[in-house]
Amino acid sequence: MGANENLSPKVMRELAKEIKSLDAEPPEGIRIIVNEDNFANVQAEIDGPAGTPYEGGVFRMKLVLSSDFPQVPPKGYFLTKIFHPNIAKSGEICVNTLKKDWKPTLGIRHVLLVIRCLLIEPFPESALNEEAGKMLMEDYEGYSRHAQLLTSIHALKPRAGPTKSATEGGKDGQATTPLSTDTANTDAGAPAEGVAHGAPTAADPNTVLSSPSAKKPKGETVTKLADKKKVVDRKRALKRL
Repeated sequence: MGANENLSPKVMRELAKEIKSLDAEPPEGIRIIVNEDNFANVQAEIDGPAGTPYEGGVFRMKLVLSSDFPQVPPKGYFLTKIFHPNIAKSGEICVNTLKKDWKPTLGIRHVLLVIRCLLIEPFPESALNEEAGKMLMEDYEGYSRHAQLLTSIHALKPRAGPTKSATEGGKDGQATTPLSTDTANTDAGAPAEGVAHGAPTAADPNTVLSSPSAKKPKGETVTKLADKKKVVDRKRALKRL
């Protein structure tokens, strides 16, 4: 059972029940990561709330439960780097729910919801990250830009991009479309694409390119008729001699 041995059987049963409930019905913007081998290390992913500098990011965090849980609050840590007044550079989370406001009746769901709300409304008065707390109070625009920058670097979800063939381009980085036939690079011993073996090609000067279904040029037909008429007239003239 590993770290689960530090928890009493009763606590383990209650914790397992709540974790399964969170997995089946997760709160909005929160996904629990179930690890049945270690219930004392609860991990989750939190979506950055819309309208905040963390929007578009996914932040992984964990709650570490001691053997005295739930009499003693868990300790919370962000595993994804984040710029926030109440989250230390080491990832430690400072929120009253995990300190003086803790009650044994509060569950994991409540704690996760409070932490996500902390991303919406920070409390710079009790800052663990003093730089972030000072910027939030004195230069919110600068604070927001810096928080967005770290979110874009460390927390953005990977996006499905176009296929490799569509993205491979020229030196300008533009996508290129494969040519249908590259006659300059066609192997001399192989027929060009779309030309069957034994089919006539323009490279053979003794071969006449023709198709049974192709219409003959009108000028060629008129010339042949004129030549035929000349032969007939010649034969008639010879007979009169």
